[in-house]
Amino acid sequence: MKIKTVSMFTWLLAVVPSCGYALHYHAGDFNFSLTGYGTVGIIEPNFKKPDFLGDFRVRGQVTYDGVKEHIFGAVYMIDEIAINEDKYWHDMFGFWQWRGVGRVEFGLTDSVAHKLGLGLPDVGGLRLNDNSLIFRKMGTNGPVIANPEITSGTSALRLNLVAAHNPNLQYGVSVAGITGDYKMNVDAGIKIKHSSSKTKYALSLGASFIDSPDGYETDTFRPLVTADWRGQVGIGTNIQYNSWIFALTGRIVYDENPIGTVSDGIVAGTGLSYDILNYTLSVSYLFSETGIWHKWSPNYADHTAVASFRYKYNRYADMWASIGISREKPFVAAGLRATF
Repeated sequence: MKIKTVSMFTWLLAVVPSCGYALHYHAGDFNFSLTGYGTVGIIEPNFKKPDFLGDFRVRGQVTYDGVKEHIFGAVYMIDEIAINEDKYWHDMFGFWQWRGVGRVEFGLTDSVAHKLGLGLPDVGGLRLNDNSLIFRKMGTNGPVIANPEITSGTSALRLNLVAAHNPNLQYGVSVAGITGDYKMNVDAGIKIKHSSSKTKYALSLGASFIDSPDGYETDTFRPLVTADWRGQVGIGTNIQYNSWIFALTGRIVYDENPIGTVSDGIVAGTGLSYDILNYTLSVSYLFSETGIWHKWSPNYADHTAVASFRYKYNRYADMWASIGISREKPFVAAGLRATF
């Protein structure tokens, strides 16, 4: 599998900088697009033996625009996380978008609470906002809540209803339930935005309820969840002033009467980035603690701090490097990234 992955990344790095808009195709009322990225590099946990680091995401979309004020389409996306979970999709859904009214999605996809969430402005290639590669390569001594945004998985058929986007407000709800992992899942999210001459800010709020999770995996780095129910609340904010971006995010996870290893708790993060010409610098910090809601369960806390640097060669290729600490162990990582 690793040989095939390396070959894919090599191909991406070779051809993407010259592809440009050839990955967008129009045929009458149909529009086809292919977007994604590939990252190859190394990570050196504890400054000892280096390890290969690979990540990718490919997203295909087709839309039909032949009906006035309506767009019909389908999306298929696969990435490194899906492969690691023995799936061959991360997103696979159809949608109907009514201009000025809203959007309906149905299929295997993330919830509205997740899609409207806000993460940290990290510019490295370690997926700090999405099942971080740091924990996969360095391991953990206990359950870690690795994602600061609400997540309820993509393995169940889901219906997303999202109001039409406007400059200041977007909101929606999600319902899922055709799965053996739980009886029902309901999510809701809202994002508020404001922009002035030099300053932009965004605030997101989300909530999720999962009824009777049974051997359910929501995060790659935590044990399977079996409980009466799981509740989540998340909040995030991004503030941009000229080339500076500041972010603050948090997520609370609670399981009622959990069975087995307890993996609920809190995660909080903050970050800052600065952009100048083709260079971007960022610093980020994530804190996770599990077991805090149940007196009989041992607590496990994890601190992760990362400083990242990115040089953008052009709109399709860049290089990045990160240095940080997690589980009280330092690490350094670097890689090349191709985007299309």
